[in-house]
Amino acid sequence: MKPEIIEAIKRSAAVPSMPAVVVRFLEVIQDPDFTYDDVVRVLSADPGTVSEILRLANSPLFGTRHDITSLKTALTLLGPKRTRSLVLGRYLVESLGGRDVDGLDMSYAWRRSLVCAVVASQLAGKRRPQVREETFISSLLADIGIPILAQAMTEKYWPISERYAPYGIPVTPEDEVRAVGVHHAEVSAMVLDFWKLPEVVVAAVRMHPSPPDAVAGGSGGEAARIAHFIHGADMISRLLCEIPDEASIEPQCRRAMEAADCDLTILLDVLPKVESEVNELAKLLRIDVVAGSVYDLLARNVQELLAAPAVA
Repeated sequence: MKPEIIEAIKRSAAVPSMPAVVVRFLEVIQDPDFTYDDVVRVLSADPGTVSEILRLANSPLFGTRHDITSLKTALTLLGPKRTRSLVLGRYLVESLGGRDVDGLDMSYAWRRSLVCAVVASQLAGKRRPQVREETFISSLLADIGIPILAQAMTEKYWPISERYAPYGIPVTPEDEVRAVGVHHAEVSAMVLDFWKLPEVVVAAVRMHPSPPDAVAGGSGGEAARIAHFIHGADMISRLLCEIPDEASIEPQCRRAMEAADCDLTILLDVLPKVESEVNELAKLLRIDVVAGSVYDLLARNVQELLAAPAVA
């Protein structure tokens, strides 16, 4: 990324400054010797976050039989990584979603990000369960560079940002580079690195628009696998956030699963689980989602098309 672009973004104040409580929380959970008592002390300074964590812990997503009223119990149930996703997601939706971003449909952008995150984490749960939470947070935040660029470089980015809308023309990294000299994934990765998120998350976000064909070993390999999950899930999220032409559903799903390096049978298993998780998280993060009946109809339609035997 060119230094002048970085400076332009910084000068614009488009990058949200992280609240002290969030910064401290991220520092604490990156310490391998942290305790839940440490986390409770930090998060207790923000009653709103505590309330949302308790609400998530008591949601149908986790199937608890008794009301959870203790923050420590909730943290133990959710784990530090899912709690991190909730804290960051809640803050960023409030911060970026409340801004007036010319030419950009923020409601649609967040809806796409949330559906992508749920689908990607479900796919990861089937193929690489050890990186499921890293996949969720990477997917949720992979596109935060879009509203940041839309604010920092409004005039130049306008032709791009208005395409991030229902039925908009797909945007490629090359389109963005021609317009402003950088693609949004690089900006997203820059911000996540600045916030000191794990390197595997930063690397996955940076490469997700064009993940490498070959996946190497080590931490770089894990980042590449996550990037593949994000890339494929983003294609599925567009189907689930719009009403596509029925004839295009099956080929798009096949391309998406090839991009995610997953079998179609995995998507068939994942689809019925997506809607409830999206709806629960949308309530917590204050994100508008497609009405349940429409979403359910579309999901069933995709499932039936994929499950149908091929015609000779």
